[in-house]
Amino acid sequence: MGDRAAKTELFEQFARVGKALGSGKRLELLDLLAQGERTVETLAKTADLGVTTTSAHLQTLKQANLVSTRREGAKVHYRLAGADVAALYALVRTVANEHLADVEAARATYLGPGTEEVTRAELVRRAETDDVVVLDVRPREEYEAGHIPGAMSVPVEELAGRLADIPSDQEIVAYCRGAYCVLAHDAVRLLTSHGRRARRLSDGMLEWRLADLPVATAPAAEGGTRQAIED
Repeated sequence: MGDRAAKTELFEQFARVGKALGSGKRLELLDLLAQGERTVETLAKTADLGVTTTSAHLQTLKQANLVSTRREGAKVHYRLAGADVAALYALVRTVANEHLADVEAARATYLGPGTEEVTRAELVRRAETDDVVVLDVRPREEYEAGHIPGAMSVPVEELAGRLADIPSDQEIVAYCRGAYCVLAHDAVRLLTSHGRRARRLSDGMLEWRLADLPVATAPAAEGGTRQAIED
């Protein structure tokens, strides 16, 4: 028989990852970092947290080696430690959705009324024939860090004022961060209210990356861009 103390220690090491994931806000930070590298300040603003609280959550994630950092001057940039971390986060959502009835109610409350969707496979096929406008409605820095090739960047908060920039003779497929991102739903609702033919991608950039589909990048305004997930 194996040593009981050694076995206990082994499972305690496994538990470090579980403990790091045991916070809704830390999961939200992982969701954001799956889109691209971020500073503490940017993460705090997007997640509606204080900088000190955000930093504490990030330190917990770093202690479990789920995120890594790089320093640029006085700024510390965080990123996911690997594609396996993104896959783990996605799996946590899937398991929760499959086994917790409360997830569906929370999802419906957050995302609002249903909008028509397009599967990833259909979007890949239609994008190849150029008969659809692919619209990335995430913040511009997320688009720059990695987007579906050929996608047009129109952050959702700019969409109402930029309708004239979007071709009106083609169907629009909007996408955002992932299956539980509200931005694409909001974009489709706005577009259809203006008489545009619009649907949303059934998931988003997180799942697109995990499916190992092509990802394009755009030059950032300053300092270039980095991958959302370490190789």
